[in-house]
Amino acid sequence: MTLKNLRPLVVALGTLAIVAACGGGGGGTTAKETLTIAGFNFSESSILADMYGQALKAKGYTITYKLNLGSREVVAPALKTGELDLYAGYTASDLEYYNNKKGEAGNDPQANASKLNTYLKAFGAETLKPSPANDQNAFAVTKATATKSNLSKISDLAPVANQMTLGGPPECPTRPYCALGLHDTYGLTFKAFKSLDTGGPLTKGALEKGDIDVGLVFSSDGGVVAKNLVVLQDDKHLEAADNVVPVIRTNKANSEVTSLLDDIDTKLTTADLLAMNKSADIDKEDPATLATNWLKQHGFSATT
Repeated sequence: MTLKNLRPLVVALGTLAIVAACGGGGGGTTAKETLTIAGFNFSESSILADMYGQALKAKGYTITYKLNLGSREVVAPALKTGELDLYAGYTASDLEYYNNKKGEAGNDPQANASKLNTYLKAFGAETLKPSPANDQNAFAVTKATATKSNLSKISDLAPVANQMTLGGPPECPTRPYCALGLHDTYGLTFKAFKSLDTGGPLTKGALEKGDIDVGLVFSSDGGVVAKNLVVLQDDKHLEAADNVVPVIRTNKANSEVTSLLDDIDTKLTTADLLAMNKSADIDKEDPATLATNWLKQHGFSATT
C-alpha cells in the first residue's frame, strides 16, 4: 500500500451529493448521457476531474461533479454501486486498494493497470490507458544538501545516510515504500527518524529548517517546486508506478469517451502536474480554470 492512501479523509456528510455541480452539454452538440465524475480531497484530483469533465461536456455529455469526497474509502464504494461513473485514479494506489493490499503493484504502470482491471471487472468497471504523468512517493532534500553531498539519486545517500535524519509519517519506519524499503532496497540506515506528516507542510518545513535531511514527499507536489527542493531519482525502483489512469464504469466507456480520455492522459505529463499543483496549492488558482487552460493548450475543447 502506498502512502498516498493515507492522505487525510474528508468525511462525507449524508450522501455523495455533497459538493456536486451539474452542467449540460455545450458547444452546440446534441446532449448525450450523464457522467458523474468524482475527485479525492486534494487539488490534483480536482484538476483532473475538471479536465475529463470539461472535455466530455464539450462533446455533448452532461457532467455532474462530486469533488473533494475524501479517500478511496469513500470513492470506491460509490463507483461499485454506480453512484459515480468516473474518476482519475493512480495505477499502484488503486490496485493495492481493490486487491486488499496484496502487494501486487510494481514498476510498470500498464502491468499495474492490467492487474487492477481484474478486480474492477467484478463490479462493472475498468481502467483506460495509464498516463505518463506519475504521482508517487519520493524522497527530497534541499538544494544545499544535494550540492554538499553530491546527491541526485537515492543510492547517492549510501555514504551519508548514517549521518542524516529522515522525516516522514509516523508509520514510515515499518512501511515498504518508506524507511523499511530504503533499508531493504538501498541498504540505507539513517541516524534518526522524525515523525511528521505524509508529504505535507510539516515535512517540507522541516527540510527547509534543517530539522531533517531527507523527507518523504509526493513526486507531483507543487510545494516541492515552490520550495526549491531536489527530488532524488529512485534509481533502484523502490516505489511502485502510480501513474494517473481513468477508472470508469464499463457501461459509460463507449468508444468516444474512451478515445477522448485516452488522448488526454497520453498528453499529460508529470511536469504538467507539478506546474498545475503549484498554481493551485501555492498560488491559489482555481483548479477548474487550470484544467480549462491545459485542455486548450493541448488542442482540446473545454466547456465549464
